[in-house]
Amino acid sequence: MPTFQFLPFSALLGTVGFLCVVFTGFWAQHWRGGFAWDGSAKMFNWHPVFMVTGMLVLYGAAVLVYRVPSSWAGPKLPWKLLHAALALAAFVLVVLGLVAVFGFHNATGIPNMYSLHSWLGLAAVLLFSCQWLMGFAAFLLPWSPVWLRIIYKPIHVFFGSTILALAMAASISGINEKLFFSLTNGTVPYSRLPPEAWFANSLGMLILVFGLLVLWALAMPAWKRPESEALEDRQPLLH
Repeated sequence: MPTFQFLPFSALLGTVGFLCVVFTGFWAQHWRGGFAWDGSAKMFNWHPVFMVTGMLVLYGAAVLVYRVPSSWAGPKLPWKLLHAALALAAFVLVVLGLVAVFGFHNATGIPNMYSLHSWLGLAAVLLFSCQWLMGFAAFLLPWSPVWLRIIYKPIHVFFGSTILALAMAASISGINEKLFFSLTNGTVPYSRLPPEAWFANSLGMLILVFGLLVLWALAMPAWKRPESEALEDRQPLLH
């Protein structure tokens, strides 16, 4: 694999993640009518913003905390706190995103959980919830045994990447679904690629690039935390 410094890479990744959030907000504001919290389509517009920001960008940052070279030396406690805090912030935004979409569907009589996008999204959210709870129980609680942390760590790492891949799939399928629903009667059809379709398709490609960059960073051997974790890494956060 090609190797180069982590900090320039993280700047690139941060720029792409920022563009993902900005593009999502601009799409909702410019083409979908803006934002509200009243059960209307404007309430739905919070759903993609919260999901892309939380489930993709913040979650992607959380899984890369231990790839930061400065986390390899000194106490691990601040990095554990940062990892947990980013994941918790992502979870809060995910919950708000779910409230926005279910609130809009229930207010307008639209059925819930029938599309592939919704199934992928629900799978990502359920796995994310289990991942956070199991991580808290295994790595942070004082009564968690060392053998449990040793056994669960590779599982935790595997599902970290799996959840991100599911979030990517759910985000891209959600963009596609929204375009098919929106670019219908009275508008230029999706197949004609109007400006909104160009923009939203570009957002989908940005999301793909961001997710692949995170997965690539996770796979880089040179950026993995050294395994000389000694006793500190086997200690719980809460004493």
